[in-house]
Amino acid sequence: MSDPRNQFTYSEQQSLQLRRYPFVPKQNLQAWDAADSYLLNKVASEIEGKPLLVNDSFGALSCALAQHQPINISDSWLAQQACKTNAELNHIAATAIEYRSSLEWPEASDELNWVLIKIPKSLALLEDQLHRLRPLLHSGSRIVAAAMSKHIHSSTLQLFEKIIGPCTTSLAVKKARLVFAEFNPELEPGQSPYPGQYPLVEQGLQMQDHAGVFSQGKLDIGSRFFIEHIPADNKAKTIIDLGCGNGLLGIIAAAKNPQAEIVFCDESYMATATAELNWQHNIDREQSCRTVNGDCLSPFKDQSADLILNNPPFHQGNVVGDFIAQQMFNDAKRILKPGGELWVIGNRHLGYHKSLKRLFGNCETVAENSKFVVLRAFLAPS
Repeated sequence: MSDPRNQFTYSEQQSLQLRRYPFVPKQNLQAWDAADSYLLNKVASEIEGKPLLVNDSFGALSCALAQHQPINISDSWLAQQACKTNAELNHIAATAIEYRSSLEWPEASDELNWVLIKIPKSLALLEDQLHRLRPLLHSGSRIVAAAMSKHIHSSTLQLFEKIIGPCTTSLAVKKARLVFAEFNPELEPGQSPYPGQYPLVEQGLQMQDHAGVFSQGKLDIGSRFFIEHIPADNKAKTIIDLGCGNGLLGIIAAAKNPQAEIVFCDESYMATATAELNWQHNIDREQSCRTVNGDCLSPFKDQSADLILNNPPFHQGNVVGDFIAQQMFNDAKRILKPGGELWVIGNRHLGYHKSLKRLFGNCETVAENSKFVVLRAFLAPS
């Protein structure tokens, strides 16, 4: 029996059952927003051919337009997994939607008549996506973007005008707004500035960042503090940089633990691609490395890691909270070997030590300053 709380009605005759992914207990949050509804109400009946859908958060657009065989482009493994889950929930064939990462855009084609974009929080990500989109457009392409009004700024519109062409905005409906962009073939916006490069002089590293990666173009103060305390343990065979971002923690860990395999794990495709780039540019010796995209540590087998390094995010999209950190901690306990260790950095006020002590039965403060604390929890040796 369908749950009315998950009923997404986007026209008088059409509705879907949509659920958020991953499910978070005690959070009754919708898997869509008013911008999804507004966008579908405005254009769904006009679409012909295969549309390109960019940044579809939980599959509302992809499932509603599944009959058109859409291409779903996202930087989020979680978003695409949500779409797959919701497609199955609505009895949509697995082959109806084509999934591509934010680094795997289609080839240029005269058949790209419709592009629907959910505007991301990151202006850098939007800029890169518009640069990647432009070569695929032609004079008949229709480009419509959507977001809640509070996320559409003058800088957002300037990017569309600089890279795609003239744009206009709709009136706000339920605090959502649409952006209509017109392709101007005469524009010469140049190339995407991403991935950008910058040196970390103190660490002797040359870093690169794809668009949208956390703390892009600089060393965030939390990571700066954490890397001073990353452990060296010649017994560690597998070290995971969980929520790896640009891979800095794993790269520093590799230098201190040259015998270990380093695994970079993140739900962002651009994050793991950035970590791989930085590994290639900064590790000049034979050492094993791999990247994994997934929901926290769900792809890993039980008792498969010796050391996990974690700088947890405290939001998924626009939802803020510690639910991702808690899932990371629980997953870490599952995949650590006996005697394995989880090292975490967080803002002091987040109180991660309480969660870790409750989960592991222990938690040690390795280092602290006025803003951050580095914590260590471990599993008892067998």
